[in-house]
Amino acid sequence: MLFRASAASVAAMALDHSLYLHLTEQFTHVHGYRPGPSEARSWERSIPALAAALNDAGLGGVEVMLEYALPLNSKRADAVLAGVHPETGEPSYVVVELKQWSQAEPDEEDPALCHVDAYAHPVLNPIEQVRRYCEYLVNFNGAVAEYPGRVSGAAFLHNATEFGVGGLRAIESDEHGLLFTGDRRGEFLDHLRTRLSDRRPGAGAADELLAGKTVPSKQLMSVAAQEVREREQFVLLDEQQVAYRMVLNAVRRAKRSDHKEVVVVTGGPGTGKSVIALSLLGELYRQGVPALHATGSQSFTKTMRKVAGSRKREVQELFKYFNSFMTAEKNSLDVVICDEAHRIRETSANRYTPAAHRTGKRQIDELLDVAKVPVFLLDEHQVVRPGEMGRVDEIKAAAARRGLTCHLVPLDSQFRCGGSDAYLRWVVRLLGLEPGGPVVWDPDDRMQLVIAESPQEMEYFLDGRRGEGYGARMSAGYCWPWSPEPKPGEPLPADVRIGDWARPWNLRGDRSVSGAPPSALWATDPAGFGQIGCVYTAQGFEYDWSGVIIGPDLVWRGDRWITDRTASKDPVFKRSTPDADIDRLIRNTYKVLLTRGMVGTVVHSTDAETQDKLRELVGRPRLTAVGA
Repeated sequence: MLFRASAASVAAMALDHSLYLHLTEQFTHVHGYRPGPSEARSWERSIPALAAALNDAGLGGVEVMLEYALPLNSKRADAVLAGVHPETGEPSYVVVELKQWSQAEPDEEDPALCHVDAYAHPVLNPIEQVRRYCEYLVNFNGAVAEYPGRVSGAAFLHNATEFGVGGLRAIESDEHGLLFTGDRRGEFLDHLRTRLSDRRPGAGAADELLAGKTVPSKQLMSVAAQEVREREQFVLLDEQQVAYRMVLNAVRRAKRSDHKEVVVVTGGPGTGKSVIALSLLGELYRQGVPALHATGSQSFTKTMRKVAGSRKREVQELFKYFNSFMTAEKNSLDVVICDEAHRIRETSANRYTPAAHRTGKRQIDELLDVAKVPVFLLDEHQVVRPGEMGRVDEIKAAAARRGLTCHLVPLDSQFRCGGSDAYLRWVVRLLGLEPGGPVVWDPDDRMQLVIAESPQEMEYFLDGRRGEGYGARMSAGYCWPWSPEPKPGEPLPADVRIGDWARPWNLRGDRSVSGAPPSALWATDPAGFGQIGCVYTAQGFEYDWSGVIIGPDLVWRGDRWITDRTASKDPVFKRSTPDADIDRLIRNTYKVLLTRGMVGTVVHSTDAETQDKLRELVGRPRLTAVGA
């Protein structure tokens, strides 16, 4: 939330232009960059329109929360109005989505999407947008979780007439999703009066909402089986909903006109790519559409199979690997959902592939051929192995060679890392994955970041968080040798050694040994805390607290990072792998490890100069204070 005040105060500040300056200053402080032109225009034009409506309705005492951040998500509602219901006397909240549009047309095929001249691609109908904000708020804020009737939603298109946007009403409206235009401003005022009292201030209700306990995230792996059958467990917001609907629309077009289309969905860690994948899978099966889910990650696929197939074993077969389609017939599926598509390899063949199947065909081509609508969900900053080809330009080029239309949907709202855009940007700046160099961490209320002085201190702290009911894991760069798998009953070799502290790597095999879970379940089985995970077992998963040990393969020297390929023990790095590729892959590896935590991250470097740099950027460690 960028600003909170009574409607009367907001109107007064809008009049003397101090509100815009305050919002700009707060935005820059919170996000690390200045707001874009469209956001600035909204503050200058839309917020005064809302404040004027509230005051004209006699609701000057209603509390207005501007740019309200949804819990565990970086999406922001334009405004949440807090007050007291005029009839029940209970807290009452109105989520408001403000649009400056004067004209908008519903999509011909899907009225939940609409077309606006300012945007090159379809956007979500504002009725649907605000409805989903309301549903998400009810799902994730304890103050309203048991009282969904306390929340309502309205889209206020203050510059629009019914003639210009009336077609948007083609979708069903309800208390969570209503639309008001400028020429029906009186109806908007009447609606506000039915939800908010003009006799009692809203400050207490705002306090209650802000103090509401964040409902624990419905983590993907724990609900995957049910999600395949009941998509409604996840509320898809904005670009997520656009991606979901674009795939379903592409499936309908492919069926109707017998042609192929490709959809590529890009986004960083925790932007909901796998939630979209599961939502699609569940909906497609309900429609009787032949579809499969596929990844290039053994850990991710096996965990999906275990959870989703816990009741019915045959469900496990819905989850395949990218190399499962080497001999598949072209267009044998309506849809293949390629999750974690940055893991796509150059070829599906390996040393175990029969000679008859060694066609020389690229894996991307196999995936494009097998389905009428191939869907790729990826994060290009998560390419961590040589030979991984899951990049947008590769997919678009392969589609173009076939003459296929390729739709690109970027995601920007993030659910992992506590929904903290600031933390994600801090990580990519830290690792030099975006220009500008490392910056000092400015703590926010969404993600905790601390430096551990030793791995012992890190482990002790994380174990304390587990005692409070949080999940926690420790992971490290691949800088220590990996002993062969021990025999049943034998202790795990303590390969990760730092001074007098030593712990085993996670298991590599498919069976539990000495109480440690199989490799694929390290990130999700509570018993995984006793071992150190690597990027291949951590990638694609999330846990509350993440401990990351930066090894000697990435060290800070002077004013820059130096990657040392000789310090890496990863067998996928060959002599023929160029230094530039290894540099990029090592940085991407630590980006993956540093973005697994949903509540907090604890970092330690084995290198003294690097540890000094981390302290400089993050501050002195305060491990005993966190969570105390």
